[in-house]
Amino acid sequence: MADATAAYETLIIRKEGAVDWVTMNRPDALNSLNPKMISELQDYFLKLYTDQSVRIVVLKGAGRGFCAGLDLKASSIARTDTGDNARGGVVEGLKTQRAISEIVMRMRRCPQAIISLIHGPACGGGFAFALASDIRIAGTSARMNAAFIRIGLSACDIGVSYFLPRLVGVSVASELMMTGRFINAARAERVGLVSEVVPDEKLEEAAQPYIDEMLTTSPIGLRLTKECLNMSVDAGSLEAAIAMEDRNQILCSQTNDMKEGIAAFLQKRKPVFTNS
Repeated sequence: MADATAAYETLIIRKEGAVDWVTMNRPDALNSLNPKMISELQDYFLKLYTDQSVRIVVLKGAGRGFCAGLDLKASSIARTDTGDNARGGVVEGLKTQRAISEIVMRMRRCPQAIISLIHGPACGGGFAFALASDIRIAGTSARMNAAFIRIGLSACDIGVSYFLPRLVGVSVASELMMTGRFINAARAERVGLVSEVVPDEKLEEAAQPYIDEMLTTSPIGLRLTKECLNMSVDAGSLEAAIAMEDRNQILCSQTNDMKEGIAAFLQKRKPVFTNS
């Protein structure tokens, strides 16, 4: 059966075993989000939810940047109509806004680890996609910002106000969001927004150790680690976080992969996990 991802017009999916390399592919528009790309990103991340053959997703942009955010020429959010047409603009604008927000929600719901490789501009929605990823690696050219405050909108957009203060603290998040100023790769690494900075041409190479190490873990262990991290960020107490951890450990302990992991450790060999 043909791979459905081959039908995407704005995404390139390269499958390497349990890893999907996903490239946003509108390089002439700095991979800005038009309706087609929004729809295809929604579709891709929704399908991941039940696809246990994919364990890791690497998200990147074609050409000179990661993603420049919303394509203002194609979006109803950016309409400048007045009078009666403005009401249609609000309705259509909210529809588009929710469509983009849903991508971020699906990125967090899917059990796969997501690594973003960021080079050039990652603005607005592109910034949100980077923040919604589990691991971020920046190229030296990376420049990220909460762009919409600079064109009359709020910087609290597509989950940015949720993720950014949790990653860098309220003070730095407030600075970036209230000014719309760019944060470059060096500072992003300094404040803990990205794991490391490498030359742009080394981004894929830099991702490989993360991939290799995650692939040595059991499939269910990796999935439940992402789930528990999601829950623990918003846990109301230490007790709530530990309850989730206890539940996940017992689930993992009942699997064949847990037995294989222990046997491999004792025999000083690599484990062969079967996701069972």
